[in-house]
Amino acid sequence: MAPRANWKGFLRLSLVTCPVALYPATSESEKISFNQLNRATGHRIKYLKVDADTGDEVANEDIVKGYKVDTDTFIEVTKEELENVALESTRTIEIDEFVDKTDIDPRYLIRPYYLRPDGKVGHDAFAVIRETIREMDKVAIGRVVLTNREHIIALEPLDEGLMGTLLRYPYEVRDPKEYFDEIQDVKVTKDMLDLARHIVDQKSGNFEPEKFEDQYETALVDLINQKRAGKPIVPKDRPKGENVVDLMDALRKSVGSASVEAKDLKKPAKKAKKAEAGQKEMLMPIAGKKPAAKEATTKKPASGARRKSA
Repeated sequence: MAPRANWKGFLRLSLVTCPVALYPATSESEKISFNQLNRATGHRIKYLKVDADTGDEVANEDIVKGYKVDTDTFIEVTKEELENVALESTRTIEIDEFVDKTDIDPRYLIRPYYLRPDGKVGHDAFAVIRETIREMDKVAIGRVVLTNREHIIALEPLDEGLMGTLLRYPYEVRDPKEYFDEIQDVKVTKDMLDLARHIVDQKSGNFEPEKFEDQYETALVDLINQKRAGKPIVPKDRPKGENVVDLMDALRKSVGSASVEAKDLKKPAKKAKKAEAGQKEMLMPIAGKKPAAKEATTKKPASGARRKSA
């Protein structure tokens, strides 16, 4: 069953309109996350919303949004006033233009969503819009309001639905000159380029996401399982970076190393563990209720690891 829609409204291309629902295409709910604990008691830390001047706790219904003008001056904006900023894109994704996918600078990409018809009506109109975009080999550009902000959204066909990618506005993308101006202008010799190209050729392949494992997430699961089992935690040696003294020598050695790696990559991939679809299954099961004192000593720290709710 698909997760709850982040947004519902209409998709419109000129006079062709259909009801649609927008769903997140990615999820991080399966990743390990931690609570903050009081070291002395093992209890969770609770955050309170307090008045910065008086220190008194403030109830949720008494909290409003405010825009900071200067140190002590804020302009209050109510929820109703924000809702009255009525944009067409609050309820409708209007397709404004069509562009080539290669025209979209990767720096402008934020996150992907799935778009599908909402309900039993409008499937014909949705199919017309989807197949027109597919036939023209273009990306449709529109606007949508999510989390009280208007975003540019790029729509392209994906199977029987559409994938919508939120895009940044130009003012959100930093000027690279601020970071690259001080990079030295180095002349790279043909021999160096030839060796580097050879390494690239040996490492070239197709992008297959299933080949990659989140090694840090796996290490966290191992750490938690070891603590729950009461095993001692032994620090692992950290890899050390080495200064490159002779660049040509380093490139030559890399060619040999890349050749070995390329052979390994060509081997049939190991059957993926069931848990790779979600790390949840890799954690040790908790059998029954915890007996009092003795087990609590070894297992209490693991209560800091939890799952984010979807």
